[in-house]
Amino acid sequence: MEVDDSREYDRKIVSFRDLGRFKLAERRYDDDSLNIYTARLNDLREDTLRRAKQKWTDHPHVEVSRLTLESPGKPYILVGVLYKDQKLKPSLLRDLSKELQLEAQPSNNYASVDDKLFLEDETLRIRLVGNHVDTREVVTGLVCAVLGRELDNGTFWVEDWCFPGYCPKPSGSSGRTLVEHGKILLVSGLDLVNNTDGLSLDLLSEWITGMAGCSNAQKEEAVITRVIIAGNAVRGSAKIFNHKGYHEIKSHDQLKIKEDLMAMHKLDAFLSDILNCCCVVLMPGEFDPTCNSSMPQQPFHPCTLQKSARFKSMHGATNPWIANIGGRVVAGSCGGPIVDIMKIAGLSELSPLEWLGRTLIWRHYAPTGPDTLPIYPFFKNDPFVMNELPDIYFAGNMDEYDTKLVTADEGHAVRLICVPKFSETKTAVLVNLQDLTTQLISFGDGLT
Repeated sequence: MEVDDSREYDRKIVSFRDLGRFKLAERRYDDDSLNIYTARLNDLREDTLRRAKQKWTDHPHVEVSRLTLESPGKPYILVGVLYKDQKLKPSLLRDLSKELQLEAQPSNNYASVDDKLFLEDETLRIRLVGNHVDTREVVTGLVCAVLGRELDNGTFWVEDWCFPGYCPKPSGSSGRTLVEHGKILLVSGLDLVNNTDGLSLDLLSEWITGMAGCSNAQKEEAVITRVIIAGNAVRGSAKIFNHKGYHEIKSHDQLKIKEDLMAMHKLDAFLSDILNCCCVVLMPGEFDPTCNSSMPQQPFHPCTLQKSARFKSMHGATNPWIANIGGRVVAGSCGGPIVDIMKIAGLSELSPLEWLGRTLIWRHYAPTGPDTLPIYPFFKNDPFVMNELPDIYFAGNMDEYDTKLVTADEGHAVRLICVPKFSETKTAVLVNLQDLTTQLISFGDGLT
């Protein structure tokens, strides 16, 4: 006697609200009221100074511009923005040197033993020295408080330093809202231009839509409330080619456009299958064909995804992006800021996950912008400054999967996740909204 195991499971639905932090209402390039570093310092100065005075209770705060006017030799607290002078950092002159056939510097690491560190505010800059200063631990653009004294040669001897720290809870808030039951699926780096393995992509689609697995597996899949595609869905890298002449460049550009168009059609069909039964958040990536490559990247234009853009379950997101899903604050990027931090810093032994955790303490989603990371020229405020502590904080397009649960101030737990490139690892990450546990799902040799 055959047993009919056909059952229907309703897709779990939870609340969703895009905080819209990185949406550009208008684009202006003619405002010179403030630069982004001044805006960043204004946003974080008060919290950084408060944290510094709690750490160094017996020392006064002095502005960088008034340091020489105070009594020499006494320890003071300075607050400013770090600037890291690096000879290996990309520059326009170095790019022009390629035309002169000069030797180009390696692009995967800008750190060296000759790096120098400075602290600056709106008016002046002073060089930081001392045994406590390790230039490999920091990058340009961090708001920092230092304790030390000025030396006779005009440098500042650092005894200790601190950063803004984790975001505090909002005033008057007794706790987080009630967390709803459900899971989210994180996937990144589909790289449809270069990914020729259609089987893994089909398995991913069938698994999300409940077409793969037994009844128990389908019951588990129905709990997935939203799929987040974290960048580089169309293209996972930029091909490097030699500029031999106009015709070669034009031919290369035409080939790239054709590849992107074919991959966009493939992505549109892939999303349409999923959107019939599950909500999707699509973030652009560094190499995806969008209207802007500078962060914050704006969502894919609906015209580029003619089928999937018609679904109400489709949500175009920015990069980086932050939203509230089921009572949890979820934030992340396609991984570009973390990759850039690793180029600027010199601690190669630290993993991408550890650098991701440090951005929480630095309280900034993209601290190396605009120095080495292209970002839109904001003037009055810096939207990349963290104003809330995320519950789930991810970086896409990493070489391998990694995760850790960190405890911030007041016992608040944050789940850090490095989402691996799907085109290389054939894996995605499942996150439980209630207990913040994660599970790696493989679509290669077999499901796990």
